[in-house]
Parts: sequence; structure tokens; C-alpha cells
Amino acid sequence: MKIYQIDLENENLRIDAFLAKENPTLSRSYFQKLIEEGKVLVNSKKVKSSYKLMIDDNVTVEESFKEASHLEKENIPLNIVYEDSSLIVINKPRGMVVHPSSGHETGTLANALVYHFDKLSSINGDFRPGIVHRIDKDTSGLLVVAKTDEAHIFLSSQLQDKTMYREYHAICEGRIPHEEMKIIAPIGKDKRDRLKMDVDIYNGKDATTNVKVLERFNNYTYVSCLLETGRTHQIRVHLKYINFPIVGDTLYGKKKITLTSLGQMLCAVKLSFIHPLTKERMTFEVDEDDEFKRVLNYIRENKL
Repeated sequence: MKIYQIDLENENLRIDAFLAKENPTLSRSYFQKLIEEGKVLVNSKKVKSSYKLMIDDNVTVEESFKEASHLEKENIPLNIVYEDSSLIVINKPRGMVVHPSSGHETGTLANALVYHFDKLSSINGDFRPGIVHRIDKDTSGLLVVAKTDEAHIFLSSQLQDKTMYREYHAICEGRIPHEEMKIIAPIGKDKRDRLKMDVDIYNGKDATTNVKVLERFNNYTYVSCLLETGRTHQIRVHLKYINFPIVGDTLYGKKKITLTSLGQMLCAVKLSFIHPLTKERMTFEVDEDDEFKRVLNYIRENKL
């Protein structure tokens, strides 16, 4: 069995075309046959080969097959926070892409994983070994990688039922007046820019972010964001929606770079989940990356 979660890059692709693209040694007609036999499910439901994928769709292929693998092993150092026979918790650096995609075929976390580990979950295919969830290229911080298919399925289920907790720290443009906020705003694809997401009240998927002010400055705010859902670019979109975009976020914030040129000041600082084998809750925390700290200290020292 293989499971895929659809991202922005693959939205609006026919499901048969998507599966053929992901598995280059297998034909489109092969997947059309699987779909017709009901062995391919989208969000646990049967679909036709003409079904067009939507962001965050979960595609399950209930058939074992061998994919073509061109994922190059690369000796890239990893900051491993925790490891056992079921999983690995990694502190991803700013600037690293999680898995190969157009324009990022090498240098990814996936390339490093296949070099350092002989055993990784195969559920998301050979190009996403062990990848349970992702964080953006210019977001640093914690993510969990599965070593076994059983661990992968168990961890993925926690994302679905909201028992995996993920906390981020961010630096926002502007002075947020409230101590705490719950942002409830559905997110969908931006109709004007295919690279972006946007709040879409009518067609978007439910999205909730809890925001708490950690420190307030004259023109900036240091915040904690706790995700209740995990939509693409969720925190970045929600903070832009309330007019407090993240510092350094040229996609959703101010186009003019002022305090940093290394991307959005967003870091996944806390990750908590139930272990697949012990069934005990495990919680991990890390500091923000060096660039995040530098920008935060610069704001403090210069009273910005």
C-alpha cells in the first residue's frame, strides 16, 4: 500500500496522470485499471480516472508495486534530535527542501535520509522515504520521519485526528494588540497565483491557528503559533490574513527585504505525538535557528 498527500505542485492533475508521474516505470493505463478496480482511493472513497486532485487529498493505492528510484544518496549532515527503531526526529535547517521537486532534485532532506538510514518507510514512495509531514524550505525546526510503514500510518493518523501537536515561533510585521487569538479561516489555492494559498471562505478547507504573543515591540511582534490543522502555508497565510505577515516572507509579506534575506522568520520549535509502539506521548523542543535569533535580537536592541 502507498499513501500520497497532494500538495500545491500536483493540484488539478488527473489522478491517473499523477500516479504515472510518481511511478515512471508504470503506465498510465496500469493505474487506470487499478482505479477501475477500486484499488485507488481518495480520502477513503473510490473515484474515476478523470478525478482532478485537490490540495491535501489523501490518495491510497491498495496495491504493492515497485517504483523507479533515482533518489541520489547524499552525505548531508543531519541534526538528529531523537532516534529509535520506529522513527527519527530531525531539526531541519533553514534553506533545506524536504523532498525532491521541480528545481530541487538534490540537496534535500530525503537525499540525506537515504544516505544515513538503511530502513525508512516506503508508504510515500521512493522519492519521499519516511516523510510523514513537511515544513517549508525556509522554515526551520522539528519534523518526524518514519522508519517503518506501520509507524508511518500511525503517525499520519495523528495528523488527521489532531493528536500530533506542532508549535511554531514567528516574528510578525506590525504590533499585534491582542495577547491571544484563534484564527479560523479556510484555506485554498490563490486564484491569481498558483504558487500561493489564500483564505477562501467558500471553497477552502478548514484551518485553525492559535496565536499567542510572546513579546511585543514598536513595529514587530514575536509570537507562538499552535496548529490545529495542517494546511499548506497555513501560518503564513493566516498571519497575512490578519495583516501581520511574517518578517522575511516575500511570498505573503512585504516584497522589500529589510531585516533578512533568508526567508520567513518561522521555526517549528515543538513537536508532540504518541509513539507508535509504546503508545506514550513524546514531546521534543528546539531553539529557533541562528538567523531567527539574530533578527529577533536586532529588533530588541534597536527598539524597532
